[in-house]
Amino acid sequence: MPLSLWLSLVAVCAMGAMSPGPSLALVLRHTLGGGRLAGVSAALSHALGVGFYALLTVWGLGALIARQPLMFQAITWAGACYLAWLGIKALQAGRTDTLTSQAVAESHRRAAREGILVALGNPKLILFFVALLSQFVSADMSATAKGLIVATALVIDGSWYTLVAVSLSHSAVLPWLRARSHWINRATGVLLIGLAVRVLVG
Repeated sequence: MPLSLWLSLVAVCAMGAMSPGPSLALVLRHTLGGGRLAGVSAALSHALGVGFYALLTVWGLGALIARQPLMFQAITWAGACYLAWLGIKALQAGRTDTLTSQAVAESHRRAAREGILVALGNPKLILFFVALLSQFVSADMSATAKGLIVATALVIDGSWYTLVAVSLSHSAVLPWLRARSHWINRATGVLLIGLAVRVLVG
């Protein structure tokens, strides 16, 4: 893959990763609730979901899903319901207290689980890859070039949200955020439910 084309791919993937949405809200919520490791767990597992969709795209399966109305609608509705459920859980959450070691371990597992499920259940990601990432794939492209596309999407997404988690969990920032966690959880819940409604209505 020529360097100029790869740099364009990097720019497209960075634009997709940095756009605000449920992924950012998820990393924020888990960083507040479980600290840096929970936020990073959500970030890295989300990147695995992104890498999976990138892999589908280079195999041509992403476009196939988008052309199957029933399959795409099922993914869309399932994703919207999951976002709404996360939003309700965020609204029910209170202030973030000090966690026990057992609660921290559970928080990390939950963060990793929710990270990949939010990525897989986000129909915007399918459309993003079909509309933009597929432009970088050609029929005669080598397996190495296709692997580079998948790796680029995965690494950029994981790096961005890991940076977000590390920045938010800084000792000078996290106490300030946790002191206002009740309102942040409410805002996150409203955002997630709003995104779910937006997905359902088209």
